Amino acid sequence: MKKKLSIVIPAFNEEKNIEFLVSELFKSLSITGYEFELIIIDDGSKDKTLDAIKLQADIYPNVFYIELSKNFGKDYALKAGIDRANGDALITMDADLQHPPHLLPQMLKLWEDGYDIIYTYREEANPHVKGYQRVASKMFYKGINALSDITLENGISDFRLLDQKVVKELKQIDEYEIFFRGMVKWVGFNQIGIPYTPAERHTGEASYSFFRLAKLAIGSIMAFSVRPLYVATGLGLFFSVSAVLYIPYIFISYFAGYDAVSGWASLIATVAFFGGLQLLVLGIIGMYLGKIFLQTKHRPNYIVRSTNLLKTRNDSVRV
Repeated sequence: MKKKLSIVIPAFNEEKNIEFLVSELFKSLSITGYEFELIIIDDGSKDKTLDAIKLQADIYPNVFYIELSKNFGKDYALKAGIDRANGDALITMDADLQHPPHLLPQMLKLWEDGYDIIYTYREEANPHVKGYQRVASKMFYKGINALSDITLENGISDFRLLDQKVVKELKQIDEYEIFFRGMVKWVGFNQIGIPYTPAERHTGEASYSFFRLAKLAIGSIMAFSVRPLYVATGLGLFFSVSAVLYIPYIFISYFAGYDAVSGWASLIATVAFFGGLQLLVLGIIGMYLGKIFLQTKHRPNYIVRSTNLLKTRNDSVRV
């Protein structure tokens, strides 16, 4: 019996890319000899992305769509597809064709050689994005590696292959603010990374801004580490010890008869500095408490509005 692949693709405003994406995937997968299914998730697109996916699903019996009720975010869209995939291996990739389909045979060979996870990372800075986006991306990975308990290669992407045993574990995840790039690293198993050079987007522009990357970095760090709390504790301890060491200076100045006139500028600067530091520490603690609060609500990671996955799953074909 032939092994089956599930290709999960989140899509947000990718109307003009869907037809070309499906065509390229069929070309690349047709030479592998595997059965496969394409699961494309419309993550609350504002354009006609869903209509484009449905058109491909009408043409090909192994193309499926999942329409989410709103824009939940890329990782939640991935979770929706992963939860419904049933292949022997699962491949995740973006819909903009920057993840080259021609790497699929190489990834499948490594899987057959015994690797459970084959992930990809950019060999060098992406030449197809703006300068500030490259800087933000580099800062993103440096921040995560410095403050979290996982290590991610610079430029690691969501283009990866996962064995079904890995997928089984990922399906059990029920966390607020999922970060799959980190989660895939965290689960362990036998992993290998391969470099790739991102292609230019078929159409459209990258949607991640500097502030969106910053928000993603903060959420990702807090999802995998309590190290920021240790940093906050260290800062508090440092300044507490510094304040204690200041006491001998006060006594020495008093007995030496040194009466320095305290200026308002230095006083206000000191108060503002320590006040800001306290707010920073409280902010870090507050963010962790906020995440705990949201996690205890047990809201679903996503809501499916419609899907054609209710029909028989035996429609996957070998071409």
